[in-house]
Amino acid sequence: MSSDPPKWKARHFSPPPETSAPAPRLKAGIFVRALIRRVEVAGAQAFVVKKGSEEAGAVFLKVSRLDGTCTILNQAVAGDGERVWARPLGESCDEPRASAYFEKQKKFDPDLWIVEIEDRAGRAFVDEKIV
Repeated sequence: MSSDPPKWKARHFSPPPETSAPAPRLKAGIFVRALIRRVEVAGAQAFVVKKGSEEAGAVFLKVSRLDGTCTILNQAVAGDGERVWARPLGESCDEPRASAYFEKQKKFDPDLWIVEIEDRAGRAFVDEKIV
């Protein structure tokens, strides 16, 4: 037998470069059910206004302050790839304006989810930054 080293030597690879790929997303249905549970545990109310695609429907939140005003939030990705919640109608709007916005969005994306949160303090109960 020869004393030559084996030809199948293990190679040392450097770790792959870090990427700024976003974290995997939860399925929309699971996210919505978890959000509703979080809201209820905190003493507020939440319910599904429109059920979308269980797998990957866009999720919109309507945070009602129970005084005739609300904040609409939709999921977005910031320029740096970070997931955030955007306020497409600004800090606050009235109920008719929110309803008109949702009707327009439903025509564009019939698989979307709309979750209404009723909280006098206007809390959205999401972990991501609201911009």
